[in-house]
Amino acid sequence: MKKILFLFAVLAVTLASCDTKSKPKMSDDEPTTADSLREALANQDSLLALFNEISADMMSIKEMEQILANPATMKAESVSKREHIKNDMAAIQEALQQRREKIEELEKKLRNSNANNKILQTTIDNLKAQILQQDSAIRYYQEALEQRRIIILAQSERIEDLTQDLSAVSEAKNQAEEKNLQLTEELNTCYYAIGTKKELKAHNLIESGFLRKTKILPGEIDLSFFHQGDKRTLKTINLYSKKAKVVTDQPKSSYSITQEANGEKVLNILDSKIFWEKGNFLVIQID
Repeated sequence: MKKILFLFAVLAVTLASCDTKSKPKMSDDEPTTADSLREALANQDSLLALFNEISADMMSIKEMEQILANPATMKAESVSKREHIKNDMAAIQEALQQRREKIEELEKKLRNSNANNKILQTTIDNLKAQILQQDSAIRYYQEALEQRRIIILAQSERIEDLTQDLSAVSEAKNQAEEKNLQLTEELNTCYYAIGTKKELKAHNLIESGFLRKTKILPGEIDLSFFHQGDKRTLKTINLYSKKAKVVTDQPKSSYSITQEANGEKVLNILDSKIFWEKGNFLVIQID
């Protein structure tokens, strides 16, 4: 770019020199010299305008280079940002084509004119080289932007897959926890029935005979006659009777039966683990 500025400076000095030398000369070909000078000045103005436009394009390309070089500005969610850069690149590419056409037009005028100005031609050649470099840079950044888009798309799909996997794992974990909770509740559920000997026999809970121990029958049990409890929290059972005895196989060391002030009995579970180790059912006879 410094080289182009130098060429424009030399060109300006040359044209000024031509203008100074032409003034004292009064000949028949003076109009032709003036026309050539005006044409050269017009070409110089056009080249200066192109130079400014190409410089502006270079600044825009540099800004894009900085954006693309910084991953933080190109996150997956910044779709609009990428589209904006893509549109800017397309606009610069179209502008470069217009500049290229203008330079070709100036070059054609220079060839068709009588003037043989090497400085103008050198300037044109340098501008063409600048446009070629910018066009190559735009194509490179377009490919880089597309590659970035593909990478971000792949990352988004991977994140979506991982999210689905995590959701499936989380759901499976919740189901397992729910199942475990349900199983824990079932394992800790206990049943106890309180009734007279007649009531217990009526529900097939005990049988008795001479020299035969009272016990729960192994057949079908009517759960509607039982109260339901939790082994972990059930510590006392009010029996609402002045008589009471446990007729199931709970170890005697694991419980006690005490009497309240009103004379009614209360069952106290001293060791829940031992109390329920032989089964989940408790039958208490209250006569």
